[in-house]
Amino acid sequence: MVQKAKILLVDDRPENLLALEAILSALDQTLVRASSGEEALKALLTDDFAVILLDVQMPGMDGFETAAHIKRRERTRDIPIIFLTAINHGPHHTFRGYAAGAVDYISKPFDPWVLRAKVSVFVELYMKNCKLREQAALLRLQLEGDPGGADHAKEPAGLLAELSARLAAVEEQAEALSKQLDDESADAAAVATAAHLERKLTGLRRALDALEPGTGTGPATLTS
Repeated sequence: MVQKAKILLVDDRPENLLALEAILSALDQTLVRASSGEEALKALLTDDFAVILLDVQMPGMDGFETAAHIKRRERTRDIPIIFLTAINHGPHHTFRGYAAGAVDYISKPFDPWVLRAKVSVFVELYMKNCKLREQAALLRLQLEGDPGGADHAKEPAGLLAELSARLAAVEEQAEALSKQLDDESADAAAVATAAHLERKLTGLRRALDALEPGTGTGPATLTS
């Protein structure tokens, strides 16, 4: 069975958490509640999440402060954060959200369909990343188990080609998305989301290129 992605929902109001669960339940992923910034940081210590939906206004540690802690941790700095807020103080307030590391900033009340679509993008990217890491780990084990065997040389090469082809397909989709956003009508949130996707894909491509023969990177130095 394919392991479900975890989505962290952070809000101090139980009714808001219930509403988010109702909206995102159709994605059929694991939804994890946190009623404060402190509780969210504790959950992030042990679990990996595809995306975080973070309320801005909370008593004690607010959303901006919580995001700052998340981005300072090496384990969690790359997790996409979508800010949710019931207030709108104009562009300055929105820019503060992006400066805190958010990939999107949505004002309440929001369109459930739009929110679900945005979250699904990051869930899909997370699942693809997990799959690629698993395949890269399998390739590494094959190389370590038979570093110079001619009989099995074609198996790692074939797997590497398959990984490269799958990543190329994702890169093509990301390029198409960027072209759609390459006009003045594209909003800042969509552009920021596309940029985040491109950065993640660039990292994956670099890791995959390191596995190519002749790069000087041995199996022992590869990371999954």
